[in-house]
Amino acid sequence: MKLKKMLAPVLSMSLLFPAIAGAQTTTTMAKPTVESPAVELRAGLDYLLSEHYVLAVSSMTKAYGNHPGASAAQQALEQNAKDMVPAIESIYGAEGAAEFDRIFSGHTDYTVDIVNAKKANDATARAAAEAELEEFVVEFGDFLGAATEGKLPAAAAKDAVRLHEQQVVKVFDEYVAGNYASAFKTYREGLAHMFVISDALSTAVTSQMPTKFNFSKPDTPAGDLRSALNHLAAEHYAFAAMSMQLGYDRSPAYQAWLTAEAGNTADFKAAIASIYGNAGAAQFEQIWLGDHINAQDEIVKATLSGDSAAIAAARAKLDKFATEFGNFLGAATEQNLPAAAATGAVKAHEELVLQAFDRHVARDYTGYYASFREGYAFMFGVGKALGGAIVNQMPDKFQTGTPTPQPEPQMHTVMMKVGSKQLDNNGAKSNMDVAPLIMNGTTYIPLRYLAEGIGAEVKWDAATKATIILAGSDVAEFWINQTFMELNDMRQNIGSPVIIKDGRTLVPVRFIAELFGWNVQYNATDWSIWLTKKM
Repeated sequence: MKLKKMLAPVLSMSLLFPAIAGAQTTTTMAKPTVESPAVELRAGLDYLLSEHYVLAVSSMTKAYGNHPGASAAQQALEQNAKDMVPAIESIYGAEGAAEFDRIFSGHTDYTVDIVNAKKANDATARAAAEAELEEFVVEFGDFLGAATEGKLPAAAAKDAVRLHEQQVVKVFDEYVAGNYASAFKTYREGLAHMFVISDALSTAVTSQMPTKFNFSKPDTPAGDLRSALNHLAAEHYAFAAMSMQLGYDRSPAYQAWLTAEAGNTADFKAAIASIYGNAGAAQFEQIWLGDHINAQDEIVKATLSGDSAAIAAARAKLDKFATEFGNFLGAATEQNLPAAAATGAVKAHEELVLQAFDRHVARDYTGYYASFREGYAFMFGVGKALGGAIVNQMPDKFQTGTPTPQPEPQMHTVMMKVGSKQLDNNGAKSNMDVAPLIMNGTTYIPLRYLAEGIGAEVKWDAATKATIILAGSDVAEFWINQTFMELNDMRQNIGSPVIIKDGRTLVPVRFIAELFGWNVQYNATDWSIWLTKKM
């Protein structure tokens, strides 16, 4: 597992999948993986939906307290909504994405209304804002139900979205009232709920479009592991970054936030115990708390006091933690996640936490949220890398035991006739502008029509009189009147010269068929040429 994989942008990894052609399937025992198309979809939704929740709470609490970073928080929330649109478009097209954008982006204003009503102590305005939120719940639930063709029933979607909105508002109300312990307990519950929504939504989408996701499922044991690690890692980052900010701001909520952060540590320890036993969990806890959580608190206090030596000492502790924890992960996974890669990733995570803190201290709030979002996204790469390492280490523990349907290759047939311009490409009939012919005992066919028929791209270079075929990662070049061609810069003998007729390049059918892996048969009765290949 390379470090660069852990650093891969989450949005590009998550939701864009090509359709898989073919209606018939065969079954094979699936190797457990955290990287199936369906699990990637779930992970992408994990990220986008949970970040929405985190930013919504941050925006509301900052706006109520008139924090100078409130505007930047709201902008980050609105950008998160816009970041969801390409993902929706990749599944439901431009029209579906536009409707999603209209509904979802509009609802971020309703939380602003709730904040303003609270500031003004205006019960009427609060009731109106809550009514607007309920309208959003109904409209968005109906949208999800219709988009998934009932795979996620509209009623269930409304219940899930309604609970989410209620949890956001409850955290806000409890925070404003000074009930910080209760607020952060609800905060953790609300964050966990977003991962429940992503599980349900990804299951609905993959059930609706099984071929698009290669018949994979998001809720496999390996998929559940990756999502659980996504949750724990992302929640840890949110706690780490926001605790340092609260501490620096001398917020009365700081100690309660640290207590809630301890709950995340306890859940991480329990997850480690479920995989590596109590001894492994105890070792995890010792490393995690020693030069990690405490060091972040030390940096906050040293920054407030202006003690640069103490800041340097605390940052050195974090470097030590990165090495120790990286070595722990390497040993625990039996180097399926190499210690060096793990150490590098942990250091990168800590740097992102500190970068966000430094920008907050500098009152660069737009920069703070840019760093926060980058650091939050990074944790989903960590979840993928660590989950993949554990699954590779213990495949039997994550085997579904159920055969998974896989697409079965379909026979593709292309038929032409000598002297006829009609082309039959797997049942689709069309006319060519030049017919196959026989010259000096060699049967020639138009290169362009065969290449385009199998999905390749054809280009003509007038300067060199070359026809260029782009088929996946392969590049084939043919030159008029030459008896050779080049495939990926490697010369091959054709046997007969390439010819041109009526502006079209013709090549020997036997050579081109073998080049692209087709079977070729002739029917002497009607001069037909049949090319077949399983695709």
